[in-house]
Amino acid sequence: MTDRRVTDEPDGYGERGGYDAHGHVRLREVADDDLLLFLAYEHDPEALRRSGFTPRPREAFLTHWRQRVLGDPDSLVRTVTVGGETAGNVVSWTQDGRRFVGYWLGRPYWGRGIGTRALALFLDLESVRPLYADPRSANTASVRLLERHGFARVGTDGHGEDEHVLLALGRPPES
Repeated sequence: MTDRRVTDEPDGYGERGGYDAHGHVRLREVADDDLLLFLAYEHDPEALRRSGFTPRPREAFLTHWRQRVLGDPDSLVRTVTVGGETAGNVVSWTQDGRRFVGYWLGRPYWGRGIGTRALALFLDLESVRPLYADPRSANTASVRLLERHGFARVGTDGHGEDEHVLLALGRPPES
């Protein structure tokens, strides 16, 4: 059996093989067609309840993704696929001198280990440490997922009325 790992080449036939060891969770470059699925996933009522996120209208969402996410050379952005279907995305970016990671999966892909595998693949690509994440405190599944990957709680943040857990992978610099 061939060792098949992730690549960030869109066709999946790069030097590293294209697939994870399970052969179904992949990361690839974001295609413009992915954005409408990302928009639908962002508007899912249960996802919004868990994340505390305010969804953007269609044009604002597309503009944000095309200009601020995909248009930012500092960002590392990947589409998560499962069996060739677009399942969500994983993104890292720099904000206020810290490197952050975030992810969003469509509800059909929750609770199947896909987020765990996708984040592991992404962490192989994103080498900056410390790497931070700040999920909503009430989103215990996301907090647990990050902790399983070695993120440690380093504080809390307030975003509006919501409390968010600040987690770091790698040792934060001494203040």
